[in-house]
Amino acid sequence: MKKFAILAIIIFSGTSCFSWGVTGHRATGLIAERYLNSKAKKKIKKLLGQQSLAMVSTWMDEIRSDSTYNYTADWHWVTIETGKTYEESPKNPDGDVIMTLERLISELKSGKLDEKKQAEYLKMIVHLVGDIHQPLHVGCCDDRGGNSVRVKWARNDSNLHSVWDSNMIDETKLSYTELANALGQPDKATVAAWQKASVRDWANESMGYRKQVYAIGDGNLGYKYSFKNLDTVEHRLLQAGIRLAGILNQVFGK
Repeated sequence: MKKFAILAIIIFSGTSCFSWGVTGHRATGLIAERYLNSKAKKKIKKLLGQQSLAMVSTWMDEIRSDSTYNYTADWHWVTIETGKTYEESPKNPDGDVIMTLERLISELKSGKLDEKKQAEYLKMIVHLVGDIHQPLHVGCCDDRGGNSVRVKWARNDSNLHSVWDSNMIDETKLSYTELANALGQPDKATVAAWQKASVRDWANESMGYRKQVYAIGDGNLGYKYSFKNLDTVEHRLLQAGIRLAGILNQVFGK
């Protein structure tokens, strides 16, 4: 455990491991709202008041400035070496995105939490479902989820993690509502299939994008890299929103 804790510090401490940035997270929250059933909408409205899923989607990044929530720092990511499964990998004693999502969902389904705790867990789940769909939040090695991979984005200094968090999304010049609208609506069979997948399935999917994520050539990234990868970014945002709705319908909509 001590060895893993040290590795965790090396990989992600001091990094900007914010998945999707504000625009991506809010687009995911907005998409989820569109797939909620009426009972789930009513319960979520009671818990969040005037706040929407889109607006609370960045709450877990905002609380990084509050030391009260320091214990959540490692919940945004997980490390699974290429060729290994999550089950085979050493576990972070402070938690990771997989074990945290599974735990929060289970505790919400138990019906034993008061409304204040339900609201907090809800905001965490909204964010973490987005996180796990960003490929670099399922890390493979010692590059801090791509933060240590220095690249140029449109001739400006950046890193691979930031390219996937926000650079490609920001280049579209879309607001989060415009982005959500641009992602389209899959058919019912696709929605059902996506929502059937488990948290660990989502992580495995993120691992499956590693080859294309790290295909950065000389590190001078821009239009060509975005052309090859923006469809994946959009696909993962859409999946995250639809799957988030599926989880919230299970928890609050029955």
